[in-house]
This record gives sequence, C-alpha cells and structure tokens, in this order.
Amino acid sequence: MAADYVTVAELKAQLGIEADDTSRDARAERAVRAASRAIDRATGRPGHGFWLDEQPQTRTYRLEGRTVWADDGALLLVDEIGDTAGLVVEVGYITSWSPVTDYETHPDNALADGRPVTGLLRVGGRAWALPSSRVRVTARFGWPTVPDDIAEATLIQAARLFKRADSPEGVMGSAEWGVVRLSRRDPDVWNLIEPYVIPGF
Repeated sequence: MAADYVTVAELKAQLGIEADDTSRDARAERAVRAASRAIDRATGRPGHGFWLDEQPQTRTYRLEGRTVWADDGALLLVDEIGDTAGLVVEVGYITSWSPVTDYETHPDNALADGRPVTGLLRVGGRAWALPSSRVRVTARFGWPTVPDDIAEATLIQAARLFKRADSPEGVMGSAEWGVVRLSRRDPDVWNLIEPYVIPGF
C-alpha cells in the first residue's frame, strides 16, 4: 500500500496553520498524497515509491535485459530491496524452482548506508541460468527508510499544491512583487529528487 512521505501535521506546521485548526485537514491530506505520488512518478517509481513493504513480496524477473556481466560474475538488476531478512532467491520456470544461495547483494554495504539493494551478484563468474529461465525473488521491497531529501521535497511540493487554491490560474499576488506567475517545476524540489531518479536502460 502506498505510503506518504510527510504527515498532515508537518505540512500544517510548514504552512503556519495551528495544530488544532482542522478546517483544512482534508485539503492538506490531498496535497500530501498528491505530492508523494508525484515524486514517485518523477523518480521512476510509479508502482512502488520509497516506502518499505510491511511483508515480503515475490517478484519474478527475466534475465534478458536485466543481467550485467562484471569481472567477478553476473549481476542481476532487481527492484529496490530495503530489507534482506528472509530474502529468498530461486531460479526456474513456471512451477519448478530451485533455491540459489551463492550470490552477494549489490551495491556493497547498501543497507548500512541507508540505501536499497538493487542487484544480486552471482559470485565466482557464474551465470544465473539459461536465458529462458527466470529468477524469483521474495523480499521486502522498497527503501530501508524514506530519505530526508524525499521527505523535504514532498513537504515543499505539498505546500505548493495546498496554496494552488489561492492561484487557480497559475499566478499569485504579492504586495511586494505584484502578480507573479508560478513556474511549472519547483527547482528546489527537482534538485532534491534528481539524485534518486531511476535511469532507463
């Protein structure tokens, strides 16, 4: 289930709204939800953002287009794994699966550094399996914790969306600056999320 990266209370504090003022909570909830999902899409994670699955999930991967050969073995690129406790890796096809244990997680020390595992390296220069086979991975997918950059970007974007009700035509008035047109993309939000964008390959 999709998770939001900031709370309504945090957004209200950002906007200077008193905590006991609940008159705009529904609007704030929508802004937080919309900002969180927009960041998922912008970073290439429309189906699974930066939250960690509560329970292990099983995903199956084709080898073609996901295997990178390195000097020390075959690296299978997988969806982000945020917890390796109970990680199960199997090779097979349809109903016949065999467990695999001679692999290492990649990058090294990812979870210790607060980042997810994104690859499984078959050690000893071995291939994963025949090209027609599949690799089945059971794990808790996502990130160990939501990165601070993502939470801050969500808060900025949610505040921006919340204030859009005051600028329905994309312009905002200011006593000091007059009428100002709002840009389509907030540069601070983009600077915060850009390092987390998943590149296409």
